[in-house]
Amino acid sequence: MAEADLAAQPRRRWVQCASPKGLHRVAYLEWGDARSPDVLVCVHGLTRTGRDFDELARALCGRFRVVCPDVAGRGASEWLPDPMLYVVPQYAADMVTLIARLDVESVSWVGTSLGGLVGMALAAQAGAPIRRMVLNDVGPVITKASLDRIASYVGKAPAFASVEEADRYIRTISAPFGPHSDAQWRFLTETWLRRNDDGTWRAHYDPRIGEPRLVPDNDIELWSFYDAVRCPTLLMRGELSDLLTRETAAEMAKRGPRAKMVEIRGVGHAPTLLQPDQIAVVRDFLLQGT
Repeated sequence: MAEADLAAQPRRRWVQCASPKGLHRVAYLEWGDARSPDVLVCVHGLTRTGRDFDELARALCGRFRVVCPDVAGRGASEWLPDPMLYVVPQYAADMVTLIARLDVESVSWVGTSLGGLVGMALAAQAGAPIRRMVLNDVGPVITKASLDRIASYVGKAPAFASVEEADRYIRTISAPFGPHSDAQWRFLTETWLRRNDDGTWRAHYDPRIGEPRLVPDNDIELWSFYDAVRCPTLLMRGELSDLLTRETAAEMAKRGPRAKMVEIRGVGHAPTLLQPDQIAVVRDFLLQGT
């Protein structure tokens, strides 16, 4: 196999991270030249995995070393012993450890939903390692309505007798992702599933991830973090998003890093970055910084 073909194949790796309750391993996929100092870290949403970025990674691994972690409690990463640790500060600390493992001074960042919150928390810190950031349908105001919707299914998925049954379920709870081909829906389903010992299928994540007060009494506001971000920032917003309002997006263009905003038509929360036009938006923004 040619060197270029090898670079386009993901490599599964792990890094050991610490929490107040001990050590845990975080899994990640690495695409592209393992020696490249140009690193792009892609972090998924609340109930997804790093596999969500397969298409984006294939498109960009010729230019970046693309690293797609499974956040603790998801995918191939270990579950945390205390569900109250499933919060952004712990995820951010894990990502600092990951970046140290990658042995680079700075990274570009793509974060979908939860992954964007983790990126924003890191980018707000003095000496932050993020040099360029894409926030995919998330910002400093998270609506209570969207959290109510997400809480209605997080940790509550039943066992499925078949992948086809799970596919129908994913199409229902992920309808805000917008139109996708049957093959894309099957990809989104298969990367979400793990097989039980009895042959049935289940969600890949620790069902306790929603326990740390997923539904507050009001909208969550994090403007102090956003206003501290200084790196160039692209905001992708689903036109129909219930998590990131158009008003919040407009305010994000005026303050903090003054994000450039691109709205994806016909999509809610959140753009999956599987579509060529969405990948092109991310690619063009990231390559402006090279």
